[in-house]
Amino acid sequence: MTIRCIAFDLDDTLWACKPVIEHAEQRFYIWLSIHYPRITERYSPEQLLKKRINYMQQYPELHYNLTQLRQHWLAELAVEHDYPLALVEQGFEVFWLARNEVTFFEGALAVLEALSARFLLGVISNGNASVHHIGVGHLFQFVHSAAQAGVAKPHPAIFHQALQQVNIAPHQAVYVGDDPVKDIQGAASAGLRTVWFNPEGHVWPGGQKPDAVIDNLAQLESVITKL
Repeated sequence: MTIRCIAFDLDDTLWACKPVIEHAEQRFYIWLSIHYPRITERYSPEQLLKKRINYMQQYPELHYNLTQLRQHWLAELAVEHDYPLALVEQGFEVFWLARNEVTFFEGALAVLEALSARFLLGVISNGNASVHHIGVGHLFQFVHSAAQAGVAKPHPAIFHQALQQVNIAPHQAVYVGDDPVKDIQGAASAGLRTVWFNPEGHVWPGGQKPDAVIDNLAQLESVITKL
């Protein structure tokens, strides 16, 4: 069957996520220390991070919408320290802008440019990074997030909704991602072909295997032509 569409995960597929989030949390903490110092006087960076994680774990029903979840936490933080709710919008923007300061994996942009000439490209992501803000939105025909879908990967609905935007049947699409469950098994359950991006050479953990495995995005076009 002919592949017409390639959809991508973002974090840890096109760029490394951990350093981006760590940098964003640091910038947010510094901003808090300047504008809302009662919070940072009470919590160290590590303590505040732990507080956020603990808060988010209480609301698994909102894990499909990380933006809303963080904003709710910021609102609680403001009330707890007797600050105005203006903290919510301001604080989220500080974090989000830094969260979108990404460094693409080597060669990733060249791969996307080349693929965009032959295939429809899309994004299906659980996170809140923005390819449009980052400056590569012109390479993608659709961008679909868990917040838009109302469900997060690996739920098949997020994949089906995304493909419907470009009139592509699941068997005509391939999904590229790093997470064996959320990305690979999720996309497979929705009827897409799958490519596991595995630069660290991890052993497949079990369950339905990907259709192909790559350790460098430069391998992607060659692999897709064989699916």
